[in-house]
Amino acid sequence: MEKQISILFLFLLFINFIPISTGHEQMHETSHHHGSFKLLVFGDSYVDTGNLDKSSFSWMKPYGTTFPGKPAGRFSDGRVLTDYIASFMGIKSPLPYVLRKNKTKSDLKQGMNFAYGGSGVFNTVYNATNMTIQIDFFQKLLENHLYTKPELRSSVALVSVTGNDYTTFKAGNGNKTIEGTKAFTRSVINQMTENMKRIGELGLRKIMVTGMQPYGCLPIETSAMSGFKSCNETENEWAKFHNKLLRKAVDRMNSEGGGFVIGILDLYQAFMSAFKGDSHSGESENPLKPCCVGVNGNSKYRCGSVDEKGEEKYAICNHPHSSIFWDLVHPSQNGWHSVYLALRPELHKLKLKL
Repeated sequence: MEKQISILFLFLLFINFIPISTGHEQMHETSHHHGSFKLLVFGDSYVDTGNLDKSSFSWMKPYGTTFPGKPAGRFSDGRVLTDYIASFMGIKSPLPYVLRKNKTKSDLKQGMNFAYGGSGVFNTVYNATNMTIQIDFFQKLLENHLYTKPELRSSVALVSVTGNDYTTFKAGNGNKTIEGTKAFTRSVINQMTENMKRIGELGLRKIMVTGMQPYGCLPIETSAMSGFKSCNETENEWAKFHNKLLRKAVDRMNSEGGGFVIGILDLYQAFMSAFKGDSHSGESENPLKPCCVGVNGNSKYRCGSVDEKGEEKYAICNHPHSSIFWDLVHPSQNGWHSVYLALRPELHKLKLKL
């Protein structure tokens, strides 16, 4: 039954998608959809393309040095997951929500990105716009007739939840026993379920949601424990439990037939595949080591930090284009490209079968 639902979802979701080739350092975006097809994005820094204000590190050097050549609000040296998903669909990345003013409807024809770096399904330690509010923004635009019902029916939502709620839980005073952790994970999945139902009820018929990446392999988790040499398997078990509950929730929603179909992007396996790939070499032979870090290992500084005199307090690796992680949390463009390549083969195989 699960296999049938998965194939049905991918048929409905990708029937209009035209996979396109992406170069290692350059991605050619070609719009094959001149009609109503759009991508609506909700979530966190893994999909945010510029919604945070200019005080964010995502708007500071050296972020954006690979693409577009200067800081542009992405938490990477270049493209992020949204860019690769949009390109696979044959459209340009949708405009960030905060940049919508004074834009014509033609400027918004690719859709819109409501994601904010640091956000979660709940409020987080980063004080970012949570997903409920992001969906509120979307609903308000619909009330103002920005997108029609037929446009939404042929479009797709991308929902990214990759760990900010858990970072907040770890930093708080909640019950961090095994049972307390599991209870919190259930609350995250329950809220994700409500969010996806609401997105579907607003008119979107196709929803992609990310599974949790291997949280214990993020450089911020591996640095103190192993010097970026091995993953924290306790944290990875947490991510696996999240993904198990997410799969059950998605299967349940798909079987209920609410008028929309949900599919999961398996970031856990895609990241693991990227770690084992041959896209990193030299000093980046260790795929868990970030390229951009604060100088001298000083916890006061991080990628993008400057002191009161404006002096750079970060260091960049010699081969950023072969790294998997850009900073302590976020993949580099090469990392996202590797993750995308790991996600793509199954999509191509299913496309050929159809």
